Amino acid sequence: MPAILRLLLTLTLLIAAAPAQAADHVSFGLDWLAEAEYGGYYQAVAEGIYAKHGLDVTIRQGGPQVNQAALLMGGRLDFIISGNSFLALNFVRENLPFVAVAAVFQKDPSIIIAHPGMGNDSFIALKGEPIMIGADTRIGWWNFVKEKFGYTDDQIRPYAFSLAPFLADKKAIQQGYLGSEPYLVRQQGGFDPVVLLLSDAGFSGYASLIATSQALVKSNPDLVQRFIDATAEGWRSYLESDPSPGNKLIKQANPDMTDGLLDYGREALRSHGIVESGDALTLGIGAMTDARWKDFFTSMVAARLYPPELEYQKAYTLQFIHKGEPAPPSP
Repeated sequence: MPAILRLLLTLTLLIAAAPAQAADHVSFGLDWLAEAEYGGYYQAVAEGIYAKHGLDVTIRQGGPQVNQAALLMGGRLDFIISGNSFLALNFVRENLPFVAVAAVFQKDPSIIIAHPGMGNDSFIALKGEPIMIGADTRIGWWNFVKEKFGYTDDQIRPYAFSLAPFLADKKAIQQGYLGSEPYLVRQQGGFDPVVLLLSDAGFSGYASLIATSQALVKSNPDLVQRFIDATAEGWRSYLESDPSPGNKLIKQANPDMTDGLLDYGREALRSHGIVESGDALTLGIGAMTDARWKDFFTSMVAARLYPPELEYQKAYTLQFIHKGEPAPPSP
């Protein structure tokens, strides 16, 4: 055998025998149970997108009794979903070393639903009306509608994370999520509710932000970058290609999830431009800007939720975004 062939054979055998580099394990906490609103993450697992970026990602579901922020602070999670911009600002206010690194949802999909034909068909019409909201909402977007539409805390009624009270009372009004409650009301109640989307009222906060520790940002920025890049790929695949791989994992994680609700939730994300709109159209999925953070913070100062001297810029970093392919135009 010629020497050059022996050399090539030897090199081939050495490469084949070399152990594969171990993927970096990442523990990622959702802020609710698996559903279409997390489809991009499950798609990135199912399609091997995270693996392609050298990541072994474990997705941990959230829920009403799960405090993912506490698990992040305790070092048990590497990344979490921050449901809206408030959590990142609260980290700053409480002097906690955590930061938002991407905003997957350019529009907050939070909604208020009401019964049709009752006159409760606009944000202005709901002034003074009882509204069922949860504790997180009370310290979140509720402050926006109080400031803009003159709502008061006297309107608040307990929210039990159930549609039963809403369906039983035609005068009932409650919080909801764009990709869930309208579909469930139609299925269980046989009618389409009035749907008021917070972002349509001018609520400028981001939603479904990815947050992590400042320590990880400093010690392993490459891992953070790979996670953000792979996540953007996963979301583009889920929204623009075949979502069935991600949906299969979602149903495994949350057996109560149905194909109908998954299809409805995905279409709501697409048709309303929740992920692919605004700055994401030119800067890529996960986009954030200084100008929008400033606008949100200023509005929350006006709502007397934060002091004007708060260093809100510490709530986020633009270090890891605006590097991928921009999203296609919204349908």
